[in-house]
Amino acid sequence: MRKAEAGQLIKQAREAWEVEEWLRAAGLYEQVLAHFPDEEPSADWWYDAALAHKFLRNWAKAYELGREAAARAPRGEGDPAYWNLGIAATLQRDRTTARDAWAGFGIDLPEGEGEIVGRFGNACVRLDTGGEREVVWIERLCPTRGRVVNVPVTGGRRYGEIVVHDGEPKGERVLDGVTFPVFDELLLFEASELPTLEVTVAAGEAEDLRALLELFGEHGYGAEPAGSVRVLCACRSEGTHQQDRSLPTGTQTVSLAAPEEEARRLLAQWADGAVIGRSWSGLAAIG
Repeated sequence: MRKAEAGQLIKQAREAWEVEEWLRAAGLYEQVLAHFPDEEPSADWWYDAALAHKFLRNWAKAYELGREAAARAPRGEGDPAYWNLGIAATLQRDRTTARDAWAGFGIDLPEGEGEIVGRFGNACVRLDTGGEREVVWIERLCPTRGRVVNVPVTGGRRYGEIVVHDGEPKGERVLDGVTFPVFDELLLFEASELPTLEVTVAAGEAEDLRALLELFGEHGYGAEPAGSVRVLCACRSEGTHQQDRSLPTGTQTVSLAAPEEEARRLLAQWADGAVIGRSWSGLAAIG
């Protein structure tokens, strides 16, 4: 292939990119890279080809091309080639490459080998539910994996599952004056075995309900008032939204994530913890 022909293919690739024809753009870049892998601008071509496959959710190709892009990127300077490789390597379960990619980006990691299980703070993830998008809270285990710490209302989704999210925030949630990013989910990485239940509780005071939520949390389970969940359409789920910690009182539905027998035991323990003002009924599995 002559350089003039390569130049025409790169021009076509950029035109395809502009109209979001990701597969065509990636294919054109790859044609050129097969002949000119190490020209001065080739690092950008490798990056764009890998990114196009990321948009297509073709993780094997994003991983393959992303390794080439990262090999030509400066380390420790926040180059996005490393971030995209970190995501793709995580999804390909190549833990060694994922660790190296995050380090190459410039992130301090917990010591050790294999899968990263660290404390990277809290954030939110937008679950794609086919039109409406539920936003849930996560504990970030690494730069791209997080454990869901809400009881999702979306069918088939569960408290405790681990998701992989994108790196670019698409919205914010503000809680107690602190702003947390909202990321789009890329993939359910590890399912949770905890079933989702619903129960009707009567809580005389907000502290009664708080005691129930904390009791389940202490045992590694989830509990939250169903009325605290807001599912927004895609157009409204982005942007900045305030979150409220206040808890309702009276009779209400609470979503639980726990084995049914354990839920019954904990509900009974909670109800017995006060002389008046606490009761429950109608425990049932959902979803």
